[in-house]
Parts: sequence; structure tokens; C-alpha cells
Amino acid sequence: MKNPKYNLKTYYKLFLEVGLIVSLLIFIGLTKIDFDVKDSEITFKGEQEVVEMEEVVQTEQENRPPPPPRPQVPVGVPNDEIIEDVEINIDAEIDMEESLEMPPPPQQEEDAEEEEEDFFVSVEKMPEMKTSFAELQKKIIYPDRAQKAGIEGRVIVQFIVNEKGEVENPRVIRGIGGGCDEEAVRVVKLAKFEPGEQRGVPVRVQFTIPIIFKLRN
Repeated sequence: MKNPKYNLKTYYKLFLEVGLIVSLLIFIGLTKIDFDVKDSEITFKGEQEVVEMEEVVQTEQENRPPPPPRPQVPVGVPNDEIIEDVEINIDAEIDMEESLEMPPPPQQEEDAEEEEEDFFVSVEKMPEMKTSFAELQKKIIYPDRAQKAGIEGRVIVQFIVNEKGEVENPRVIRGIGGGCDEEAVRVVKLAKFEPGEQRGVPVRVQFTIPIIFKLRN
């Protein structure tokens, strides 16, 4: 059975009366409120911007000179019309006996003439060494720098064999360094050749030989 203390039906009338009273009070209060909205003046406080007027200086227009007159168009003269002769006065007098000074001739650039090669690369009879290549190799003094650095190899020396069979202008075209290049040139200068011949005449011939450097174990 339900507890009579917690039965809501017993308080129904009381809740109804309290609700009516509260509703009437709210209605009466709303009728007394003034809902008229008065226009309110909105004032803006702030500094007014000052606009400064600048004086515009009028620019002076440059007076340009007038354009030159157009050249006159030549007008054809009929054949029957006589044209007046115009005298030309020449004040300068030419003395035919006076020698005229001629201006100096322009300097001509001296063209560098290429030196013609005075040797042959290939002839009918090529130069021949009087001494053997092995004997030439025995004259080599192995440079100390090359020995310490362990440098070995082949030095190619190019030179000219003249009409007497002598070596001229030896130069290294492929070296190995370490002092071997200079030693190869020195040894080549000691070589003797039978000169080359072209049509039975001794001539200068370009020649190339290798000098081999090899360390002994």
C-alpha cells in the first residue's frame, strides 16, 4: 500500500491555487512595465580631420622653336628657258710650281710569316743510328729522385737529325718525371746518325726514339 504522506493527490488543490496566484502576479507585473523605446542621441566624440589644400603651381610651357622649313621641291625647267650663269669666285690661288706635300703612307701591318719547316718527316732514306740502341741505353745514369720514388717507364724524345748526322733541338714529347726526362735528352744528344737522304742528297729529318728507364731488382 502507498504511504499517504507521499500521495500527490492530497496536495493537488494546494499546488493549483499556488500556481494561479503566481500567474496573476506575473501578469500584473507585465502590465506595469513601460515598453516605449525613446530615441537616444548618439554622439561621436573624436577629432575632426583637417584637410589642407595645397597650392598647385602652374608649370610654364617651354616655347619650342618652330620646325625647319621643308626643302623646296625641284621644278623642271623647259629646254627653251635660258638659265643665268652664276659666277663662282675662288679666292685661293694655286701655285703650280710649289711642291705638294703628300701625306705619309698608311702603316701596313707586318704579317708574321710562318717559318717554313726546313726538315722532312719522311724521306727516301731515313737516318740510321751508328751505335746500337743497347749501347745508348748503357749511357743512362738513373736519377736518384726516380730511384727513391720507384719511377720507371719510357721517355719519348723527338729531335732533328741534320745533314751531318748530328742531333738538334731534342725535346721530350712524353715524359715520366723524376729527372728521367732531362736524362733522356742528355743521352739522345750523345747519339750519332747516318743522315737521311732525299734523292741522294743529305737532308734534315725529324726523328723520334724512346729511352727506357727500368729499375734493377
